[in-house]
Amino acid sequence: MLIGTVFLAGLVILLTALLVIGNRFLPPESEPIVDQLEQLLPRIQCGQCGYAGCRAYAEAIASDSVPINRCPPGGTETIRELANIMGLPTKKLREDLGQASLDQVARIDENLCIGCNLCARVCPVDAIAGVPQMMHTVIAIHCTGCELCLPPCPVDCIELASRND
Repeated sequence: MLIGTVFLAGLVILLTALLVIGNRFLPPESEPIVDQLEQLLPRIQCGQCGYAGCRAYAEAIASDSVPINRCPPGGTETIRELANIMGLPTKKLREDLGQASLDQVARIDENLCIGCNLCARVCPVDAIAGVPQMMHTVIAIHCTGCELCLPPCPVDCIELASRND
């Protein structure tokens, strides 16, 4: 009787350990359509669509709760690809969400920058470097052109320029 109890207790402990390890190391199941939609989005997590990131926006599109035209950095090409996957007609990009483009990069006029750090706080990809009360600069290879740094700047020292300039 004692041997059977010890054996069952050991089996329970072993199975519990396997469940914990499996839960920790195996990825959770996700919907394939959400994965496809997320792959089409620029994945810069700018939040211009009104969602916390590209994954959240992809989930909203997959559940048919939001239109496919809310991604300014992705532009019309992304809208076209999203429409193809979802079997929807293409729509025009919502202009009220901004006109961000991966072809653009933010530039800070160093003579005007007061070092308020407001632009760096809103940058979703940490492309703005600087110390408070000192001039800031944009790390161009990280900048996604999302335009989120423009509104908080109190001295309007940030502009978007072509990445090729």
